[in-house]
Amino acid sequence: MNPTRPKILCVDDEPLMLEGLQAGLRRRYAVFTAPDGKQGLDVLRHQGPFAVVLSDMRMPVMDGAAFLAEVRREFPDTVRLLLTGQADIAAAAAAVNEGQVFRFLTKPCPPLQLLNAVQSAVEQHHLLTSEKILLEQTLRGSIKALMDVLSLSNPQAFGRATRIKQHVRDLAVRLDVAELWTFEVAAMLAQIGYVALPPETVEKLYRGAEIESAEQSMVARLADIADQLLEDIPRLEAVRGIIRAHARLRTRGAVLKADDIVGLGAEILRIAVDFDHLESGGASEAEALSTMKGRDGAYDPVLLEIFISLRAASAELLEIRELRLSAVKVGMVLSEGLRLRNGALLAARGYEVTRGFVERVRGFGPDVVREPVRVIIAFPKEEGAEPPSER
Repeated sequence: MNPTRPKILCVDDEPLMLEGLQAGLRRRYAVFTAPDGKQGLDVLRHQGPFAVVLSDMRMPVMDGAAFLAEVRREFPDTVRLLLTGQADIAAAAAAVNEGQVFRFLTKPCPPLQLLNAVQSAVEQHHLLTSEKILLEQTLRGSIKALMDVLSLSNPQAFGRATRIKQHVRDLAVRLDVAELWTFEVAAMLAQIGYVALPPETVEKLYRGAEIESAEQSMVARLADIADQLLEDIPRLEAVRGIIRAHARLRTRGAVLKADDIVGLGAEILRIAVDFDHLESGGASEAEALSTMKGRDGAYDPVLLEIFISLRAASAELLEIRELRLSAVKVGMVLSEGLRLRNGALLAARGYEVTRGFVERVRGFGPDVVREPVRVIIAFPKEEGAEPPSER
């Protein structure tokens, strides 16, 4: 079977009908068959993705409309066709009108009509998936552009965003959430509002220094600024909701709902942001966690305990190394801010080195950048393991 051909699934409880469908389609398509809706779903789950599903209307246990409705729920990109007899036209039309199927065909269906219908469905699938890929690429590109702007205009904020993202990721992975990407993006973009702050205010915030009333007003609007910057980017509704919600005071005694993505994301982000703020202000990890435990009602108690346990039982053994700038590689994490000789901050503590960063600083020497550069090297923790020595 040629894997490059579009995959078609035909579902019918009549073996002769399945044979006929397979014979009429197999020259152009990779054709799979199933005798009922339950087995059809199993095929979709284990041998997909499929471009098109063609199902008979009258089948035992689960009729074609119900089967295709389930296909729509689990596999929305798969285009659905319904094959029906004259007596079921009203039900088939209802299924079409409800948006559950692309179109329906009546029995007996001439071979040319069947081929044309399947070809139209394949073209529709290609259109849907192409648009989805384009949208995802555009979305990722927009986010990358925003973070590049943040990294260049405000290295402190970008470094903080990187650290917060890691805390959010650790907690979200521990909870086995399905929306990991949404939570990570919210963690990074929550800091985008800092581009509107004067550099001296940002410096005060990251040192934990006292800020003036005018600066407090600006800081209070950071979540709103981030929301405004993101409002024209599609598919970021949940991300924007998380950013807005995490900046609000938590309702004392609030209980998280299992399907509340925004609520869970906001609780996780609030913990990560406050922990980083306390550490940046000079508190040790133990002091920061103790302070957060003492803020009664400020955080979801279950999530905070999980976060504390994650910090206490780190799965990594860390070593700080001092390197020449030319030896710093993509993926390394800065253990302290990297500054130019004139004192300007080039990258903040916690910044994960990217390919773009390496290209930007290539050629910089000790007369431009303060060396050595301190980076964090992480190793899997094993019983009695020690960091490998540098050779």
